[in-house]
Amino acid sequence: MARFDAIARTSLLTAALRAKETERPDRLYEDPFAARLVGAIGGDLLGQVAEATRPHRAEPGQKVPSTFDFNAIRTRYFDDLLLTQVKDNAYPQVVMVAAGMDTRAFRLPWPRPVEFFELDRPGVLEAKESVLGDEPVHPGVTRRLVGVDLLGPDWTDALLAAGYRPDAPSLWLLEGLLYYLTEDQTRQLVSRVADLIAPGSRIAADLVSATTLTAPAVVPLLEVFERLGCPWLSGHNEPEALFTEYGIEAEVVQPGEEAAHYGRWADPVHPRHVPDVERVFLVNGVRK
Repeated sequence: MARFDAIARTSLLTAALRAKETERPDRLYEDPFAARLVGAIGGDLLGQVAEATRPHRAEPGQKVPSTFDFNAIRTRYFDDLLLTQVKDNAYPQVVMVAAGMDTRAFRLPWPRPVEFFELDRPGVLEAKESVLGDEPVHPGVTRRLVGVDLLGPDWTDALLAAGYRPDAPSLWLLEGLLYYLTEDQTRQLVSRVADLIAPGSRIAADLVSATTLTAPAVVPLLEVFERLGCPWLSGHNEPEALFTEYGIEAEVVQPGEEAAHYGRWADPVHPRHVPDVERVFLVNGVRK
């Protein structure tokens, strides 16, 4: 894992969180491959996050949001979204942006054949292949690995060369990524994706509110990522407006709302009109 930069190492944390969730008797999903992908780095990061989010770390009257429950809800929400959209709308292409240690090509019961593109740094994809290279993907999945720098100028060319068809409907997932990017980088990425997709295609993503970046309750968690070298750099209080700028009509839910609860969100869910609240958003948008 020495080839991983700081942001790429967070994919090992996600693998560790998914491995932990898989051990639970009340798990929201099962990832039988996650434990094999964690490595020493992922285990160490999991310990740091667990310590940062322990109740005693919060100021009196505050509760540090649960990274463990959020990750479980986020994964399940996007699992359900991907499967439902592929089944109901027959998207022939699924694109995982900053795929990291994601194993959805292997573990999800895809209801239709899909071309499955995984985009990430070459070293990240190579590390995952060294562990899962002999595993079969789910029947009907054609998996294509695209080693790119998503902030570089030529990743779209590499995706097209791998067989992506911009004139065919596609379903994109930007999971666990955007808050590590600056405002300008986020807009550049969303703009380039919007330019690559046919009308009717979908983009799913998670974001945090701008307020979250300075919220006292979240400071211990933010310090973990700061020490790691990948601080959270941007947030958006109105994610619908952000995606609308690029021709994407977005629906947004917060963990704990009916569509994203699953019996696991213990924190208050403040109505959107309440100002100055730390929030996490799950976005589901369609290209008009």
